[in-house]
Amino acid sequence: MMSLPPSSSDAPVASFHGLSRPVQRWIRDKGWTNLRPVQAEAIGAVLGSDTDIIITAATAGGKTEAAFLPLLSDALDRPAEGGGFDLVYVGPLKALITDQALRLEGMLEKTELAVHPWHGDVAKTRKDRALKSPGGVLLITPESLEAIFVLRGREVPGLFAGTRAIVIDELHTFLDSDRGVHLRSLLTRLDIAVGRRVRRVGLSATLGEMELVRSYLNPDAPDTVRMIADAGGGQELQVQLRGYVEPGENGSGPSNEVAITRHLFDRLRGTRNLVFAGSRQNVEGYADRLARMCEREKVPVEFLPHHGSLSRDRRAHVEDTLREGRVPLTAICTSTLELGIDIGDVVCVGQIGAPFSVAALRQRLGRSGRRAGEPAILRMYVDMPKLGPQSNPIDRLRLDLVQAVAMIDLLTEGWCEPPAPGTLNLSTLTHQILSVIAGRGGASAARLYKMLCERGPFRSVDQALFLTLLRDLGRPDTALIEQSSDGLLLLGEAGERIVAHYSFYAVFKTPEEYRLLAAGREIGTMPVTTVLAPGMTLVFAGRRWRIVEIDDIGKVIELAPSKEGRPPRFAGDGGAIHDDVRARMCDVLEGRMKEPMPRYLDAAARDALALARGDYDRLRLRGTGMVGIEEKKTLVAPWAGTIRTTTLSLALRDRGLSVEADGAVLEVPCGLENLRIEHLPTIYECGLALSHETGGMLVFDKFHEYLSPSLLIRDALSSRLDRQALGPMIKALLAERCP
Repeated sequence: MMSLPPSSSDAPVASFHGLSRPVQRWIRDKGWTNLRPVQAEAIGAVLGSDTDIIITAATAGGKTEAAFLPLLSDALDRPAEGGGFDLVYVGPLKALITDQALRLEGMLEKTELAVHPWHGDVAKTRKDRALKSPGGVLLITPESLEAIFVLRGREVPGLFAGTRAIVIDELHTFLDSDRGVHLRSLLTRLDIAVGRRVRRVGLSATLGEMELVRSYLNPDAPDTVRMIADAGGGQELQVQLRGYVEPGENGSGPSNEVAITRHLFDRLRGTRNLVFAGSRQNVEGYADRLARMCEREKVPVEFLPHHGSLSRDRRAHVEDTLREGRVPLTAICTSTLELGIDIGDVVCVGQIGAPFSVAALRQRLGRSGRRAGEPAILRMYVDMPKLGPQSNPIDRLRLDLVQAVAMIDLLTEGWCEPPAPGTLNLSTLTHQILSVIAGRGGASAARLYKMLCERGPFRSVDQALFLTLLRDLGRPDTALIEQSSDGLLLLGEAGERIVAHYSFYAVFKTPEEYRLLAAGREIGTMPVTTVLAPGMTLVFAGRRWRIVEIDDIGKVIELAPSKEGRPPRFAGDGGAIHDDVRARMCDVLEGRMKEPMPRYLDAAARDALALARGDYDRLRLRGTGMVGIEEKKTLVAPWAGTIRTTTLSLALRDRGLSVEADGAVLEVPCGLENLRIEHLPTIYECGLALSHETGGMLVFDKFHEYLSPSLLIRDALSSRLDRQALGPMIKALLAERCP
């Protein structure tokens, strides 16, 4: 019998006794003496109702067990009559699915329920066994679920007939993204296929704007979604933000990158840590410099790279070494280790430069301080260029440093970005139209609209817009779909070719990648975005290589060890900055903070922030938002997020001004008075006038190239531009000049 310490509540005891005997036995075998409050509450909620549930708790807070202990108990005690998989787990990463499969196999070791991980790295024989005898738990990515719908559409009703719940892990990663809309569409189609709505259970450590999160899980009845949150105690947070100013050509001392590398080496060696370096190029660069430093000082190499282009074996080696904890290791990584892969406890989290969201920063920080009584430790590094007499005024504002301070400030307040509702997502809708047609062998326009728009996630698309989209997809020069004589929509010539390619299953762009082989063994893949040739050198997987041969037909690059090399360029872009982050950046520059000069800044960061505030005041940006810096050049600081700043930039470009929206402050090639008197009032009165030529610049997503300019404009206005915010932004910039 489970031994529980005295408690003011009998809920943990009652929850434990509500579980099936095999699950109780697993808990006892693990040596648990109690259930966490979030687990006890979740057990009661899952077993006592059929409502949708969201479970939030810190990383390693027991979310997975909170969901699966009662769900598995229910599956064991009440076998489904319809057959098929009992439970479906959807995870955002293949590595996370592999990790969770091992955990669930332990729970179900002495039962008849099977665990079926399903993604691109799982052997076909294992997938065939799951299809032959579906049951137990299916762990799958949205893309692999999509493949089942396309390739085995007619089998879907049987495969999921008895499914009682769908668990969505790392729920926050699916919110406000094309991939999240894709998943919602797949789950709606699954409901339609089995003739009932399957319960959803969402898991996450990081969520904001809970009403929108509830609507994502159940748009028809968001108020019925039950929230179970780990109250937890306030964890101690230790933060240091270090600033590095480049010494310049005539200066002395190491470069910023070398100085940051030295600090990482001195502070992290001998312990287990994560360092988020941003891009894969940065990851390889810092991992290489740290490895060289270890070799020069004749100590073991304790710094290894981890990113999505590395082979599974190399990523697994880093994850396993961290989890086992037998030797010290610091993983230099992209966001690949941000999510809930079990890597054990790490001492601290390093962050080179500010990430694009506070939510990501919070998620990453949750990796540190997981043991009782230990603080979460964040070390942030900001790389800044040296300033001189000819430096651009924008550089003088040290916006990278200011953004980092703003994000830490918002993090300590418990804020994170909410999802954005009401987007059209026409690229993802195009993808789903092709998927339904392929999986069913054809579909009517009415059925597609009802399935995807009326019941699915594309509810902002009305019938007129949907028919316009279908006409675009059926144009002779597009040929994604065609219509038979009886009105049925079929795949066109181009549509068949696209759906037949493995890259179709993802709604995001997947560039063609080359396999990297060393001594006949694959070490990873790389999108070739620059010219490569035999004899060139590169850094990859923490080592230096020389290109021996390139096979363009087989998409293979042969490598050999080298003493030289530099990190390759990888494709990819950053995310969007939220309005609240930019507004807080203004507060930082104007000193409107609880602690005007935060104690967590080192001396270099404090000096840089003080100088930035001085330049901010000298530029007279305080309270104005615009300042002329030359006869025909103006700085505009709306302190708005990426979407609103891009909207203002596009409106200025429509006026013939070649401004670029590349940050919080815009540089406009126009004199201040001319901008105030001629351009901004006209934009304020007329709004954003987007032409067909402008629409051609709005190709961002995977299927945008098949849409007409008018549809591209409508799609952008729903997600990447904010026409309604343009007037208030200009009014604030012009102050009393607008009524």
